[in-house]
Amino acid sequence: MSGTQERPLRADAARNRARVLDVATEVFTSRGVGVPTEEIARAAGVGVGTLFRHFPTKEALLEAVMVRRLEEMAAMTARLAAGTDRAEAFFACFRLVVERSSGKNEFAHALAAAGVDVHAALRAPTEEIQTRLAALLSAAQQAGAVRPELCLPELLAVLVGTGAMLEQLGPDPAPRERIFEVVFDGLRPR
Repeated sequence: MSGTQERPLRADAARNRARVLDVATEVFTSRGVGVPTEEIARAAGVGVGTLFRHFPTKEALLEAVMVRRLEEMAAMTARLAAGTDRAEAFFACFRLVVERSSGKNEFAHALAAAGVDVHAALRAPTEEIQTRLAALLSAAQQAGAVRPELCLPELLAVLVGTGAMLEQLGPDPAPRERIFEVVFDGLRPR
């Protein structure tokens, strides 16, 4: 048989793949990328062979988890952008991106160490998120809710910096909320 067209997954195989991705996303995000694949397979209720049929290496699983997280974030930013209040949508999206980015560096370092071109692997969902952020930023600026001189590269730097600050604070919600308040105050026009 010639051609490289992949057959669609059977329903049970698709469910197994989705379950492995769900469990891996939760485990890697909460416990770090060092969790063995055998433990993920067990938690997903599948054999390790099933896990490796869908994800031949741990790095392939990590990459799939990262792509999925970014695709979910892109879909959420699209829903926020469809909201009527432009300022509210911008600040909600800012919070979403910061909170959903926790652990991203650990994933990226693990993939890079395995020789995966992280930027190429994540290019499409990252560009989609950045496009949505640019549109939200512009809309919030037009509404007078965000400083007019702020550009997308600066916004991206503030997002990364805010994420780094929150990682230093740990899980306590009160100080995390104060950081958001300070950053949001800095983003608003004087």
